[in-house]
Amino acid sequence: MDRRPWVLAGLLGAVYGVAYGVISLARFDRFALSSWDNAIFEQAVRGYAHFGAPTIDVRGAGFNQLGDHFSPILVLIAPFYRLFPSAQTILIAQAVLLAISVAIIAALAIRQLGTVIGVAIGVAYGASFGLLAAVEVDFHEVAFAAPLLALAGAAYVERRFDAVVLWSLPLMLVKEEFGLTVAVIGGVLWLAGEHRRGAALGAVGLVAGVFIVFVLMPSIAPDGSYTHAGSLGGDRGILPTLFDEVDRKAATVMLTVAVTGLAALFSPWLLLVLPTFAWRFAGDNAYYWGTEWHYSLVLMPIVFVAMIDGMKRWSQLRWATLPALVVTGLMLVSSPLVALFDSETYAESPRAEEAREVLALIPKGSSVETDIGLMTHLTTDNTVYWLGTPGNPPPEYVLLDVESNIGSPSDAVTYAQDKYGGTYELLYGEGGYLLAHRL
Repeated sequence: MDRRPWVLAGLLGAVYGVAYGVISLARFDRFALSSWDNAIFEQAVRGYAHFGAPTIDVRGAGFNQLGDHFSPILVLIAPFYRLFPSAQTILIAQAVLLAISVAIIAALAIRQLGTVIGVAIGVAYGASFGLLAAVEVDFHEVAFAAPLLALAGAAYVERRFDAVVLWSLPLMLVKEEFGLTVAVIGGVLWLAGEHRRGAALGAVGLVAGVFIVFVLMPSIAPDGSYTHAGSLGGDRGILPTLFDEVDRKAATVMLTVAVTGLAALFSPWLLLVLPTFAWRFAGDNAYYWGTEWHYSLVLMPIVFVAMIDGMKRWSQLRWATLPALVVTGLMLVSSPLVALFDSETYAESPRAEEAREVLALIPKGSSVETDIGLMTHLTTDNTVYWLGTPGNPPPEYVLLDVESNIGSPSDAVTYAQDKYGGTYELLYGEGGYLLAHRL
């Protein structure tokens, strides 16, 4: 086997991996505001690391993560977290997973299309908006899908159909939505003439997906239902929701294909984007519809594999590499990758001193109710609840960020006493952070 493609691809993946890691750690050190997701996944991984259930108290005291999203693959991070228990561990895990997918995509492109075009495609994939948006919003379980989809796609392009099946099946351990994606992979194999494998994989994907969503997860969830079922269409129904902000949704679709110079349109592998677009555009959460957040991450390995496959089928499509690079370059203008070259990225944030001071006042092992302001920095050593979750037990501490405009109460003591009774005292009130302690 020629090792040169893997050497070049490995170097490219390593460069991007370092960049992703630096972006994530710099944001963490600057106390950048994101969401509660990193805290949720750290709590789940911590549960696995201590041979327990993946309990995510942020979603509710004792809430099992498998009843929220079916992601048992998170257990693979547990050994590393046991050795290095911190929020940064899962941030680095995501950077490594994405870097591996870059190496796989680049190696495939080099093998199929030559060094110059292959490296260019690897560069475009590593800098694609789906990957960079995911890095910017901290860890999400779908990071595991990137290398799996890249490996399944590479096997498809090289007509190693047994390997396509092998790499597709673990996708159902990443998140419940991938049952449909696996079923579509079965359909693509059918179109390739692999009727037996295609039918079997399609059936497994559909049956397993239905079982996970309608039987397994409700049996784990506290309320006995699939937690996110209501997000499809919301109160208005699926069809009306599909037509909300059509222009924005159409732009997302066009950009997703444009990053491949439209070459992805010439491969059946592109059909894999349909399940993801379907649930996103039928969902009533406007965050699903655009190119922000992590929702386009799983689409990037799909469309870039389709791009390579299309170019392999029609050699004249190789010119699509240039517009792909142009589109990617235009989208880099305000991306976190460009921010790596801005000194402000590494400068201490204006509220960093106060953030460290208030965190230092909370003893390890405490129970803390908080907003998303400093949640990611609290989870490693404490039992953390989100203030918006009903039914939280009375916490020892309440920590609020009243300066970030995230809708937190303006008085930590009054909020805590009105909600839980008892007596709380204000321990800290500087830099927009309020810390109340239960007496």
